[in-house]
Amino acid sequence: MIVRLTDAWTEILARRAGNNQTGAYSAPVRELLGEVAAAGVLMQSNIKFNGALVLQIFGDGPLKVVVAEVQPDLSLRATATVVGEVADDASLSQMVNQKNQGRCAITLDPKDKFPGQQPYQGVVPLFDDQGHKLEKVSAVLEHYMLQSEQLDTCLVLAADDKVAAGLLIQRLPLEGEGNLAGSLRSKANEDEIGLNEHYNRIALLASSLKREELLGLDVDTILRRLFWEEKLLRFEPLQGVSGPRFACSCSRDRVGQMIRGLGVDEAEGILAEQGHIEVGCEFCGQQYRFDAVDAATLFTRDQHLAPGSKTVQ
Repeated sequence: MIVRLTDAWTEILARRAGNNQTGAYSAPVRELLGEVAAAGVLMQSNIKFNGALVLQIFGDGPLKVVVAEVQPDLSLRATATVVGEVADDASLSQMVNQKNQGRCAITLDPKDKFPGQQPYQGVVPLFDDQGHKLEKVSAVLEHYMLQSEQLDTCLVLAADDKVAAGLLIQRLPLEGEGNLAGSLRSKANEDEIGLNEHYNRIALLASSLKREELLGLDVDTILRRLFWEEKLLRFEPLQGVSGPRFACSCSRDRVGQMIRGLGVDEAEGILAEQGHIEVGCEFCGQQYRFDAVDAATLFTRDQHLAPGSKTVQ
C-alpha cells in the first residue's frame, strides 16, 4: 500500500499555523506528525476497521504527544503538543524519548460498540528488544506489527511541508486475518517470521526507496522503479471524497460534555477568574466560548447549577 497526503496534510498544517496560541510546527515536529498521519492512513486502510484508528507517540521530551486519528472512510485529523524547544536537527529520541520512557500506542475504537465494550489499545516502547532507542517511526511500527500480529512489515515514511507519504509492505497472514485488535494469534504466522522468500525480496526492494523519491515522485513512477521485474496489478486509487481528507469531529456539544465532566466547582472557578470558559480544538483550531449563562445551561441537566444562579461581572 502507498499513500500520498497532499490537500489533507496542508490543511492540517495551515490550521495549526493559523492558530495564534500555538503557531506553526518546527520542521522536525512537522515531519514526525506527517509520518504518523501517513502511517495511520496506511494502517486503517490495511485492516479495514469499522471505527476510529488512533495512532499516538508520547514520552518525556519537549514534544509531549503526536496523534493522528483516522476514520473508516479515511477522513483524518492530526496534531502535536510541544512544551519546550525542539532543535532543528532533533531526532525522535531527543523529541519524545530522552529517558527511554517514550511509547507508541494504537487504539481501535469501534463505531458500534457492544454494551460494556472498551476500545482495544496496544502499546509498545520506543526501543527494540535489546533496549536500543529507535529513531524512526517506521521502525517503531514495524516492531509493533511483529509483536502484535507476528507479521513481517516494511514501512517507508516521509513528510515535508507539502506531502506526507508512506509505503507499506506486509507479509500476508497464513491463517486467519490480521491480529491488530488482539483477536487472533497464529503459531503458523509466528513460525514464518523472517523466512518468507517472496516477502523478503519485495521488502528489500521497498526499503531502498529514498525519502526524496517518496515525496517527489508519483505512484506509478515509484512502483516502476522499485518493482520493475515483478508482475504488478494496481488497484484503483482512493481519491477525493472516497480518499484521505481532513475532517474534525469536534463540536460545541462535545466541548460542553467535557466542561460538564470538569464538575460545577471547576467550571465556576474558571468563570469567576475569567468571566467565561473558552476551549480551543487542538486539531482544527476552532474556538468554543461559554459564558455564565451557557455554563449554567450545561449543568441544569444534573441540577447542579440553575440558570442565572451565578453572575460573573
